[in-house]
Amino acid sequence: MSLKNKFQSAIEPKRKEVKELLENHGDKVISEITLRQVYGGLRGVKGLVTETSSLDPNEGIRFRGYPIPKIRELLPKAPGKQEPLPEGLFYLILTGELPTQQDCDEITQEWSKRSEVPSYVWSVLDALPKDTHPMTQFSTGVLALQKDSQFAKRYREGLAKEEYWDPSFEDSMNLLAKLPAIAAYIYQRSYKSGEKIAANSSLDWGANFAKMLGYENPEFEELMRLYLVIHADHEGGNVSAHTTHLVGSSLSDPYYCFSAGLNGLAGPLHGLANQEVIRWIVNLQKDLGTSSPTKEQLEKYVWDTLNSGKVVPGYGHAVLRATDPRYTAQREFALKWLPDNDLFKTVSLLYEVAPMILKEHGKAKNPWPNVDAHSGCLLVHYGMTEYDYYTVLFGVSRAMGVLASLCWDRALGLSIERPKSITTDWVKSQI
Repeated sequence: MSLKNKFQSAIEPKRKEVKELLENHGDKVISEITLRQVYGGLRGVKGLVTETSSLDPNEGIRFRGYPIPKIRELLPKAPGKQEPLPEGLFYLILTGELPTQQDCDEITQEWSKRSEVPSYVWSVLDALPKDTHPMTQFSTGVLALQKDSQFAKRYREGLAKEEYWDPSFEDSMNLLAKLPAIAAYIYQRSYKSGEKIAANSSLDWGANFAKMLGYENPEFEELMRLYLVIHADHEGGNVSAHTTHLVGSSLSDPYYCFSAGLNGLAGPLHGLANQEVIRWIVNLQKDLGTSSPTKEQLEKYVWDTLNSGKVVPGYGHAVLRATDPRYTAQREFALKWLPDNDLFKTVSLLYEVAPMILKEHGKAKNPWPNVDAHSGCLLVHYGMTEYDYYTVLFGVSRAMGVLASLCWDRALGLSIERPKSITTDWVKSQI
C-alpha cells in the first residue's frame, strides 16, 4: 500500500534526526515547572513529543504546520464538494506531506476493504442494555476488536523493536476502517430501529459514516467531512491523546490504547463538553421562553450564570487565547447552509455577548469560544438531537490523530512514560 510505503520511508530520516538531537542536545533544558503547575495538572509543561500537530495559543491547531483555513483549502475534496476529505488529513498527519486525490482514493478503498466488523463484536454490543451510554458502548466495541490485534500477535511471536511500527500501522488502519460501522450501529441500536446499515464502497469515509448513521442529506455528509477533520487532533497534551500515548508507552496494542483514550474523551471536561453546550443553550431558550432571545436577554442570562458560580460552557480553553479556528470553520459552514436557524442565531449572538462579559468578569483567561460552542447546533439542525451521542462522533474523528501519533511513537521507539511523583509533605519540606 502506498500510504504504508510513504510512512515507512519517513521513519528512518526521523529516527536519525531524533538520535542526533539527543546526542548533541540531550541535556538542554526546554521547560521549567512551577509548584502551581504540579498541582494544576502540569498545564504548559513541555514533556511530550507529538509529531502530528501543534497548538498555537493564538492561531489554534496546526496539522503538520497547516492551520485549519489552509487545511480546508488544500486538502482534496469529494467530487463537486467543498469540505476536505478526512482521508486526506490522515495522510497528512501520518506522512507530513499533502496528499493527492489519488492518495485519498487509495485510503478510501483500503478502509473499505478492511471495514467488515466481526460478528462477535455485534454480540458484545447487543449484550449491553440499549440505554448504556454510547461512549461506554463505543469503548467496549473497540476493546472487543482487540482479539485480532496484529501487534499483540506479532509481539508474542517475537518482534524487533525497529518493526513495532508495522503491526501498529496495520491495527490502526483496521481500527479506522471499522469505527464508522461500530459507531453508526451504536446510534441505531440506542436511538433508532437497531438496523445495521451496510457500508457503500463507492463513498468516502465521511459520507459513508453519514449514510450508516441513517442520514441521506448531502449537506450532512459535508458536515461529517468537516467535523471529522477539525476534531481529529489537538497535539498530545489533551486527555484523549495523552491517554492513548500513555497506554501505548507500555506497548499495549492500538485497541487497548484507543479504548483507553475514549474513556478519557468521555469526561465532562474533555469530549463530553459538546453535550453540555447544546443542553445549556436549549435550556437558555426554555428559561427565557423564546427560541430567538435578544442581546439584552442573553447578557442578563450570561451574568446570572456566572454570578451563580457556574461557567458558560463552550467558552475558554486550556491553551487557546483567541477564538478557536474550529469554531470559525463551523460558523462559516452554518452561514452557508443554515443562516436562519434559531439555534445558530443564538450561538452567533452569544459570540457577540459572552466574550465581553467574561472579560469584565475577569476570571476566564480565555473568554473566546472553543470548538464545542458550535458543533451541537449544527447537528441538531440536521436532526441529530441525541446529545449523549455527540462524543462518539468526536471519538471517530480523534482516532485519526491519536492512532497516527501512536504509529510514530512506535516508529521512534519512545520510552514507557514514568514521571516521578511527590507528596505534599515533600513539597513542604523543600519550600
